Amino acid sequence: MTAIHYIGLDVHKKTISFCIKTAAGQIVKEGTLEADRTVLRRWAEDLREPWCGAMEATLFSAWIYDTLKPYAQQLVMGHPAKMKAISAGKNKSDRIDARMIADLLRCNLLPACYVLAPQLRDLRRLLRYRNLVVQQSVRMQNKMAGLLMESGTAFDKQKLHQKGYFSDLMKSLEEVPQSVKDLLRMSRGAMELFESAQKQLIERLLNEPALEQRVERLMSIRGVGPITALTWALEIADPHRFASIADAASYCGLTAAFRSSAGKQQRGPISKQRNAWLQPVLIEAAKLAPRWNPQLAALHAQALERGHPNRATLQVARKLVAYLLAVDKSGQPFQVHTPPPPANTKAKKRQRKKAKKRPGWPPPARN
Repeated sequence: MTAIHYIGLDVHKKTISFCIKTAAGQIVKEGTLEADRTVLRRWAEDLREPWCGAMEATLFSAWIYDTLKPYAQQLVMGHPAKMKAISAGKNKSDRIDARMIADLLRCNLLPACYVLAPQLRDLRRLLRYRNLVVQQSVRMQNKMAGLLMESGTAFDKQKLHQKGYFSDLMKSLEEVPQSVKDLLRMSRGAMELFESAQKQLIERLLNEPALEQRVERLMSIRGVGPITALTWALEIADPHRFASIADAASYCGLTAAFRSSAGKQQRGPISKQRNAWLQPVLIEAAKLAPRWNPQLAALHAQALERGHPNRATLQVARKLVAYLLAVDKSGQPFQVHTPPPPANTKAKKRQRKKAKKRPGWPPPARN
């Protein structure tokens, strides 16, 4: 019978520490490799026994995972925060970390995280880069407004970034230093460049065959636009990995931290352990969606009566997650099923209890 080896990989930018162990925990071999595809392939081809490997999810893990995946019986990427909680200790080094990862893998204690397919990972990289481009465009817009305020120039902030208004404004500048005019032109050119780039990225993603039908189904929800649909599709990837709506809402960062001890319970703000790319998109969508979606508008109005506007926005965002998850799992466009008006059973029970206390109960039977 062929023994399976368990390999722990501690990955870094330039080096990769590895530890090979048997199922009994005996160290077969350990060492350090150069973080290079050719070196990794040569090392994997030299391994004689079948093996399972694991590594911590870092910035450098994706390409290493793709390189070693064809050679391994099983290759897993571990959740960094959970791995740290399981194996915290005084001593820490690359060799110790590689041994620890191998032990977690062979004992089936490794907290695995989801790994996107390479194709979706490439598309997600484009979308995240688009977010960076939008941020730079906004910075240029703010810089233009700041330069005008520094020079004491009055302007209409609603029209400042319109092409015609900006051109007329530049012609009307008289007591403004030439350096300010040059910086305004440079900022305007950079802003237009960033705007053009982000539009090209969105158009490319919307025309991607792997996403086209899925994004169209998600956009069947009123209030969900192309940015929200693309972000959901590329950050969630496989919706079936979430067993419930609560799991998806927690992943999106829409769930408050909860602590309970000695009969005392405490709720904190929404957790920072979330998908940092998906959470702000859903929050912004929740602020605008009630304008077009009557169901979300009714939910927002109901939540607004009970508390703070931010809590109402979170309630809408959670409902939006429920809609997106249902459409994504079913593979069907969104449809509104109007349920029958709920019967007020509690009120009826109270009326029956009061009636029992009255004389003449129960009522006479009818012939």
